[in-house]
Amino acid sequence: MPLYRAIGLMSGTSMDGVDVALVETDGEAAVSFGPTGHYPYNDADRALLRNALAEAATLENRDARPGVLAFAERMVTDRHAEAVETFLRDNALEPGSIQVVGFHGQTVLHRPKQKLTIQIGDGQALAERLGIDVAFDFRAADIASGGEGAPIVPVFHRALVMAGGMKGEVALLNIGGVANVTYVADGEQPIACDTGPGNALIDDLMLQRTGAPIDRHGHMAARGRVNEAALLRLLAHPFFDVPPPKSLDRNAFSLDPVARLATEDAAATLTAFTAASVLRLFPHLPTQPQLLIVCGGGARNPILVRELVMRLPCKVTTADAVGWSADSMEARAFAYLAARVLEGLPLTFPTTTGAPEPLAGGRIARAASN
Repeated sequence: MPLYRAIGLMSGTSMDGVDVALVETDGEAAVSFGPTGHYPYNDADRALLRNALAEAATLENRDARPGVLAFAERMVTDRHAEAVETFLRDNALEPGSIQVVGFHGQTVLHRPKQKLTIQIGDGQALAERLGIDVAFDFRAADIASGGEGAPIVPVFHRALVMAGGMKGEVALLNIGGVANVTYVADGEQPIACDTGPGNALIDDLMLQRTGAPIDRHGHMAARGRVNEAALLRLLAHPFFDVPPPKSLDRNAFSLDPVARLATEDAAATLTAFTAASVLRLFPHLPTQPQLLIVCGGGARNPILVRELVMRLPCKVTTADAVGWSADSMEARAFAYLAARVLEGLPLTFPTTTGAPEPLAGGRIARAASN
């Protein structure tokens, strides 16, 4: 298998910016990490994306870009291009030394039961601007086959666990806007699903109540108390009774149960909800994981990590603590997945998305010079 020098890009449902990571990989067992970077969206970008989310809620055609969605798609493509250009310049990398860019785009709608998932971002325009081939549209083939289309990174998580020589049952919890788990056991296909709201509800609360985009380092939640009645209402959502594979739209949950709480108590309750929703998955797993590794933006929230430690009956640590980067995991994943797209290797599996068989996916946009 050839080794590819790949750049991965990720703009998650928390809408904080573009993560960039360089990986050398064959798309299977060989994974070597290079530099990473983060390029934040500005307030106007985030406002445009929020408007795009609202407009996307009515879509039934994944290719339609009415109204503000067309502007948002151009912005997303431009910001990703600028991020890669800056990253290459900052790390003295020539575009010609990169074989592929993995471009996830920005999810604005995810409704697998309607066979609909929409990630905005123009892969062909990005390839032409960068002069590098771009792998994109990673989820569509799985959705079209009847799969959930998410989570899509478990095959990368399995590669990390194997490369790290970890034994026993290991769970990787990625907390972005939506949280998802990959469960890896020796010799078994990974099991994966979304677990709950991740940071999305906390972010929405903070924006609504304070104008801040996030509860940075959990400072607001640290000053509040968990309201157990509101937490029980949140946990009554029927999603939690469904076994994996399963996935969520970013806006699947409501702030209504915490609407009457003080901001500090609401933040504490929503933080506890994210942690408690992970515990609700455990009965659906073959055995309880011995180790849970937290990555994504949620790993930077010590109050959320504390809630996980308190509520979960297994050892909890962070990606940084085991030598991975909590912030760069998904960008690295899409570099790895881009190599798999080039090789025609499966991205999704019956145990991760409910696909009928291991499925390849993604499309390749060729750079004009290639």
